Amino acid sequence: MTDVTDGVLHTLFQSDQGGHEQVVLCQDRASGLKAVIAIHSTALGPALGGTRFYPYATEEEAVADALNLARGMSYKNAMAGLDHGGGKAVIIGDPEKIKTEELLLAYGRFVASLGGRYVTACDVGTYVADMDVVARECRWTTGRSPENGGAGDSSVLTAFGVYQGMRASAQHLWGDPSLRARRVGIAGVGKVGHHLVEHLVAEGAEVFVTDVREDAVRRITERHPGVVAVADTDALIRVDGLDIYAPCALGGALNDDSVPVLTAKVVCGAANNQLAHPGVEKDLADRGILYAPDYVVNAGGVIQVADELHGFDFDRCKAKAAKIFDTTLAIFARAKADGIPPAAAADRIAEQRMHDAAAARGR
Repeated sequence: MTDVTDGVLHTLFQSDQGGHEQVVLCQDRASGLKAVIAIHSTALGPALGGTRFYPYATEEEAVADALNLARGMSYKNAMAGLDHGGGKAVIIGDPEKIKTEELLLAYGRFVASLGGRYVTACDVGTYVADMDVVARECRWTTGRSPENGGAGDSSVLTAFGVYQGMRASAQHLWGDPSLRARRVGIAGVGKVGHHLVEHLVAEGAEVFVTDVREDAVRRITERHPGVVAVADTDALIRVDGLDIYAPCALGGALNDDSVPVLTAKVVCGAANNQLAHPGVEKDLADRGILYAPDYVVNAGGVIQVADELHGFDFDRCKAKAAKIFDTTLAIFARAKADGIPPAAAADRIAEQRMHDAAAARGR
């Protein structure tokens, strides 16, 4: 048995981060597909979560990411009030090099083989057009184009939900939800980040951005000359007088290196799994930094794709995403009442909902 398998089995059956119901390893040699589908929980209903297409350094890293992301989706869906459990899939490889129609169709067949236990959607490296292809083999596919019966780009409501989380954070910390004149730093201005910039600029915030892709930053600064571009994330988190830091790229942004030098008073962003390891949430609290749990504030997208399964209505989805403001405030209140960090408070609320649902179903 390889070290990779040993690591997977340990995580599944012994680690505190385990508890997953099912993990499927998928391979289609003809198309080059190598994928992992992880189902963490179906207590609230079919698992729902996106498909990440990424050039992982190792297969073990890919599996670990799928497990972490699937677990996060269970909590996100529970806090969003959805009747869905958590799942996630990752396709291993560089999408710019190996993504083909044949590969996506093969992936769709694997998702379909689960018979509806897992519903997929877009994530990093996959787009609406990709979901249209996957849907040709799998009816449990969301995030499709409007032309194909879908809701289209879910990043619009993801950004809107993060914006509501920022407003709730401002209300809690400063007694006013307005972000006017607040200094906000956004790391990652891709699918979600550039929509977030629009909300902030419209409200009169002072916005700082960075991204590993120069063209993404250029698109922002050409449209909004008042937005300030900084060299990298390391420089962004050190911006003097920063009020809010929004990690909107990959996970692990809050770690032992970044938290001690972070100038912001609030962290509220779209990236999944922002806390690099357990204990970081306490480090933030000890520094007096208010953390809006990522899976709570970035739930706008999953609210949208879940609605697609029942006949998409944008206004209905936006109204649901607007409630992220109230949910975030409730988490801060619970954290204060229980004397725990907001991340722990959100976990408690989500775990209670999953526990109650499982108990009601006799599980």
